[in-house]
Amino acid sequence: MNALFLAYKPAFISSNAFLHRIKKRHNIAKAGFSGTLDPFAQGSLLIAAGAYTKLLPFIPTEPKVYEATLWLGAESASLDTENITHIDSALPFAKALESAHAQEMAQEAVQNLRGEIAYTPPAFSAKRIDGKRAYTLARAGEKVTLEQAYMQVYDIKLLCYNPPFITFRAHVSKGSYIRSLGQIIAQNLSKALGLEVSATLSTLKRISEGGLQAKSGTLIALNPLEILPFPHLVLDECIRDYFKDRFYHGKPSTLKSAQGNFKILPNTHNKKIHLSKNSLHIVQFEDFFSIIGLQPNGTISYLLNRIPYAHTL
Repeated sequence: MNALFLAYKPAFISSNAFLHRIKKRHNIAKAGFSGTLDPFAQGSLLIAAGAYTKLLPFIPTEPKVYEATLWLGAESASLDTENITHIDSALPFAKALESAHAQEMAQEAVQNLRGEIAYTPPAFSAKRIDGKRAYTLARAGEKVTLEQAYMQVYDIKLLCYNPPFITFRAHVSKGSYIRSLGQIIAQNLSKALGLEVSATLSTLKRISEGGLQAKSGTLIALNPLEILPFPHLVLDECIRDYFKDRFYHGKPSTLKSAQGNFKILPNTHNKKIHLSKNSLHIVQFEDFFSIIGLQPNGTISYLLNRIPYAHTL
């Protein structure tokens, strides 16, 4: 089966376990997803099956949009609700969070996090250390030290301040850790309040990836030709059969011999076409399509070839 679809992962199941459940239900032999969601998180997951797994690196998945609730006063080694070790409910702490200016301080702690943000990934993360996942080492009780990384925060907004909870929405780059972003918000609030504020995420929901949004309880089939960000190169009938055979077998080809018998249709992602440099295009035939590189001199290179055309489960 070749398919591309959106699924809504519920909370408290790993992305791999959720994918296995879908594969078993729909009798899918091979499948993958665009970006892992933490077990405690829920939300949109872009899944590809069969030959369409090869398309995942080419599908735009930025910005990634999340809604998260930060639990002030809670401490967790994994920065989520799975490993909570302490909850601060002391009176001075509670009074500080409920003070007249606390909501304004929370607003500033969130709003000031736009642009490139330096952060340390959580110890309980999928980052690799000497070939092993960091979360595997952390769960085994080993000390985990990860290098500083960077994320782009395109937009962030405070949605609700209801102490001890802060709910925010963030538009971020691929590979960002919202748990780490929550820690930075807590650090900013600590400085503003003048006291130590620990925090962990109590909920995390991925709203969308690259504008693709799943719905709970249903699978949404996607047409890859509509969401791939490349313009379509359309060949005239007089040369289609010639190029179909060459594309199908991946033979060296050039569009110089086409003598202008083709046109390029922009899509919604790429409205302007520039042939001054090597550019990527989709060429569609009746039963398959290819993603090619087209150089200014007409030379064709194959990025993905002979992808079966089907888009329903």
